[in-house]
Amino acid sequence: MNEDLHRPPYSPPTRARIEARKQRLRQWTATEVVKPLVEPILHPSHWRIRALGMSTMVGHPLFWIVWVYWLPQAYENLVLRLLMAVCGLGLLVIPGITASPPSRAATFTFSAIFWITLPWFFSWMYFCNSGSAVWLASLGAMFLIYYHLTDWRLATVGATSGLLAGWAMFHAFGPDVPLIGFEKGATNAIVLAFCWFMGLTLGLSSSNLRREQLNYTLGTMGIMAHELRTPLATMQLIGEALRNEAPQHGGEAAARVQDLAQRLTHLVRNMNHQIDMQITNARLMRLAATAERISAAELVRTAIADYPFRNSKERESVEVRVHDDFQFLGSPQLFSQVIGNLTKNALRSLAAATSATRPGDLLIQVGAQGGRGRIVFTDNGVGMEAELQARIFQPFFSTDRGTGHGLGLAFCQRVVHAAQGSIRVKSSPHQGAVFTIELPVA
Repeated sequence: MNEDLHRPPYSPPTRARIEARKQRLRQWTATEVVKPLVEPILHPSHWRIRALGMSTMVGHPLFWIVWVYWLPQAYENLVLRLLMAVCGLGLLVIPGITASPPSRAATFTFSAIFWITLPWFFSWMYFCNSGSAVWLASLGAMFLIYYHLTDWRLATVGATSGLLAGWAMFHAFGPDVPLIGFEKGATNAIVLAFCWFMGLTLGLSSSNLRREQLNYTLGTMGIMAHELRTPLATMQLIGEALRNEAPQHGGEAAARVQDLAQRLTHLVRNMNHQIDMQITNARLMRLAATAERISAAELVRTAIADYPFRNSKERESVEVRVHDDFQFLGSPQLFSQVIGNLTKNALRSLAAATSATRPGDLLIQVGAQGGRGRIVFTDNGVGMEAELQARIFQPFFSTDRGTGHGLGLAFCQRVVHAAQGSIRVKSSPHQGAVFTIELPVA
């Protein structure tokens, strides 16, 4: 009783609390459903696609034999089974479908084949066989297989559309078979709903597991990059000691010591800049939500002035041209990182294309028109094919397989999108590349 006397009275949620809960719900929906952070829709590998193609090509004729000659079912169609087998054969023989990375056309083909052979075909056969026990079990297994093959969002859309398409085509072109009664239909619906729910649950849990693994990987990268500060600080002290020691030596020896000290200082500065970039890239999944008014011209000029160019030739190859300055809302620190990432990629492309860069090989232009501002990076580097352009903004995908980690452009895209802007690329092999950042003018 005494405890009840001291307990604060219940107060209903205030308007502020309700709004805060709504905001958390909106953020969760946007993060988990609408805008999946880092998940390619498909994860095709050479052997995985080969195995799926072989099982589809061989499995359908084999099941036709089983359901016709061994355990006869009410309805089987050899022509349809052979068409499904041809779809499986397509996974084995269509050029480029097992390429890494796959092209957009290959990804679409992969998705279309499994939409036809899984939700559409199994739904069609389920209705043609009047919801028999065999096809009830087969349709339930299909849901689990489909959600395992692909991302849960695509599987949900594909399963729903495939089920509706199978039902519509059955009523339009299906055989004259008894319709599924109410009691049987209700029983089957409960079983299929359970299978569908479990497929969705497993898909969501796999999605969250991949996200946690990615967070752990990115966090580890950030820690490793941060730990490099200690040896670099020691190198900085050595450089300062060399600089102080140089005057005590005369003539050529002093000049050599001074040159070594400058090189060491420049190397430390470059490495610290790279560490800052990697730590920021490692925050890909948790960017700070700050919105300050930024001058695009000042942003670009400052970022280029602070960039640790390897030599004067590399510095001279970059030209900044401001046509019309504009202001936008965003994080100055994060957008400086974006400019640095794009500059680094362009200089790397130039180095791969030629050993003698010229002034203007990397042109950075700032302009505005109407309510939109643009920052455009144009380089004369090696360029890239259309298939690569469709993938370069995906995390862990890099055109530089030797040293690239594939986070820089994914980070750039997230920062720009957070400012309600867009980033796109236009390129051709051996014709350079043009990266365009478009932002709303504040």
